[in-house]
Amino acid sequence: MASIVFNTPCDFAAINSLDCKRFYGLRPVGPLPTVVDVKLSGILGIQAMAARGRQSRRIFAVRASDSRDAVTKKIGLSDAECEAAVVAGNVPEAPPVPPKPAAPAGTPEVPSLPLSRRPRRNRKSPAMRASFQETNLSPANFVYPLFIHEGQEDTPIGAMPGCYRLGWRHGLVEEVAKARDVGVNSVVLFPKVPDALKSPTGDEAYNDNGLVPRAIQLLKDKYPDLVIYTDVALDPYSSDGHDGIVREDGVIMNDETVHQLCKQAVSQARAGADVVSPSDMMDGRVGAIRAALDAAGFQHVSIMSYTAKYASAFYGPFREALDSNPRFGDKKTYQMNPANYREALVEAHEDESEGADIILVKPGLPYLDIIRLLRDKSPLPIAAYQVSGEYSMIKAGGALKMIDEERVMMESLMCLRRAGADIILTYFALQAGRCLCGEKR
Repeated sequence: MASIVFNTPCDFAAINSLDCKRFYGLRPVGPLPTVVDVKLSGILGIQAMAARGRQSRRIFAVRASDSRDAVTKKIGLSDAECEAAVVAGNVPEAPPVPPKPAAPAGTPEVPSLPLSRRPRRNRKSPAMRASFQETNLSPANFVYPLFIHEGQEDTPIGAMPGCYRLGWRHGLVEEVAKARDVGVNSVVLFPKVPDALKSPTGDEAYNDNGLVPRAIQLLKDKYPDLVIYTDVALDPYSSDGHDGIVREDGVIMNDETVHQLCKQAVSQARAGADVVSPSDMMDGRVGAIRAALDAAGFQHVSIMSYTAKYASAFYGPFREALDSNPRFGDKKTYQMNPANYREALVEAHEDESEGADIILVKPGLPYLDIIRLLRDKSPLPIAAYQVSGEYSMIKAGGALKMIDEERVMMESLMCLRRAGADIILTYFALQAGRCLCGEKR
C-alpha cells in the first residue's frame, strides 16, 4: 500500500485536538511540546509559534497505516495548506527505504555481472508477472463435454473419476447450471445409446426424437443463450462401433457414411444445435454437411471440424463411457497416424476450403506441435480436445498424491492455450472454472 506522510510543523497556527491516539498511524517524530494548540487562519496565516515549537519543526509523521487493513483518518488540511507547508520548507517525511535484505552467511562477494538485459527483472513480483503474462485462461475458453443417457440417475464412469453419464432430464440440466455459474457457457453432448437402437448403418443418429435432439431442446428451453456443440459421427449408434458404415470385408465406406452424417447434422441443427462437429474423419464430409445445412435453411449453424484427429491410445476412457469400442479392428484407416505432422496441413486445407468455421486437434497435450502448426498456418479459430486419457492420468496422479492435481490441471490447460488453442474441450471445465473464479473444489 502506498504511504503518504505529512509532518505538521510546530509553527502551524491551529490544529485542535490532534493526537496520536485518535488518528491511527499518526506518530510523534520527535519530542512533543506539552501543549499543541494550532490555529489555522488561511493559507497566509501560517505563522510562527513560540520558540519552543521551532526547535522541533516536524512534530508528526502521518503514515497511510501501520496495518494494511487499517483506515487512516485525514488531518483536515486543504490542498493549499499542504502546499504552503511544503513551500515553507516543511516537507513531509516519507517512510524509510527498506534496508537491503542480507545474504546468508558464507555468500561470496562478487562484482555484478556486466549484463545490459536481465529477464528476471520482469518476473520479480506477482504484479509484474501478471502485467507481462502473454497467455490468459478464462472459463469462456472452455467447452464442457457431457455424457448423457436415457436413465434418470447419474451413473459414475469408473475410468473417469468425477464424470458421469447424466440423466438427460435432470442431471444434465443441473450440471449445465453449475458450469454456467462459473462462466462456462458452452457444452458438447455425447450420447450413450441403448444397444437395441444401434444398427450397422447408424440410422438412430438422425432420429429427430432421439436422445441428443431431445437434450438439445431441453437445454435451449432452459438456457436459450447456452452454446451447444454436437458430435457428428456414427460410432455411438453403430452396432460395429466404428465412425462409419462397415463393409463386409471390414472397409469403412466413406461416401455412404457422409450421406448419413449429413442427415445427422441437419437433425441436430433442427433441434437447436449451435455448432455441429464432425469427428468421423471421412473425406469430404465438411463440404457435404455445409451444403446440407444450407439447403435445409441452417446457414447460421457453424461447423467445428475434427481436422487433425489422431488414432490415439488416449481415447480409452471415453469409449468406456459410451460403450463405443470398435467390435473389431481399429480406426487407423480413417484417423491420422500419430507419427505424421505435415499431413495435418493437408486436412486443414481441405476443411478450410469446404467451409469449416473452427478446426480441432485431438488429442491435446501430446499434440501441442500440431496445434501450433495449425495456429501459424490457418486464420480460423483453433480448438483443442483434452481427451479422456489426459484427464484420467491427471486425476489418477492427483489421487495417488504423486502430483498436485489442481496445479497440473491448470498448467495443462494453459499450455494448450499457449500453443494456440482458442477453445479447449475439457472434462476439467467445471473444476477449472471454479478454480479461476476463486471457488474451492
